[in-house]
Amino acid sequence: MRVDIWSDVVCPFCYIGKKRLEHVAQEAGIELDIHWHSFELDPNAPAKHDTSNTERLAKKYGRSYAEMEEMERNVAAMAAVEGIDFQWQKANSGNSFNAHRIIHLAQSKGLGNEAKEAFFHAYMTEGLTIGEREVVEEIASRIGLDNAEVEYVLDSDELADFVRHDEQIAHEQLKVTGVPFFVFDQKLALSGAQPREIFLQAMQQAQSESTEEIEQTDAAQCNDDQCEIKS
Repeated sequence: MRVDIWSDVVCPFCYIGKKRLEHVAQEAGIELDIHWHSFELDPNAPAKHDTSNTERLAKKYGRSYAEMEEMERNVAAMAAVEGIDFQWQKANSGNSFNAHRIIHLAQSKGLGNEAKEAFFHAYMTEGLTIGEREVVEEIASRIGLDNAEVEYVLDSDELADFVRHDEQIAHEQLKVTGVPFFVFDQKLALSGAQPREIFLQAMQQAQSESTEEIEQTDAAQCNDDQCEIKS
């Protein structure tokens, strides 16, 4: 089954949604053909922030440091259910543009899933600053991408148009306001890290050609303003 996913590598709910979808598909015996699409939550972010995520996000959202820590603990607990070790204390967000370009390069070689997983893990579990060039190069080497090709992409504007095209489709055609955003077999869309039963229903419905509306929950997602678990 083809699944198109718009996401950002600095979005914890995108990683949670990826893992949740994979677990549900595996249990249901559904083989996924995933096409990854770029969505930058903060295109103007620096390569590396000079404060911790907790401090920066508390200031950005007008919350106390303690409130932000509590939210991050809740996200980590949600991630742990899907087998993700979210080391939120170490995470340092940054500009994801080059990561998106390298994911496109990897996808052209059949390594899109490996690249996405590698960037997610590097940011959320290892606490690497994925906006820094040397980190991007390291992650690319881990999944077996040719160093010369990676250098060429990072030294040029190569694949920038792929990132911009993805984002244009998301904003103008699909009206995406937050990620993750999933499209199943190019006909049925889900927004946010939906519960497992909703993912299963979406895949089954896409397979059955049903036109019945799926009742989605107000699921956890990240948008330009914030990442938040919906109640």
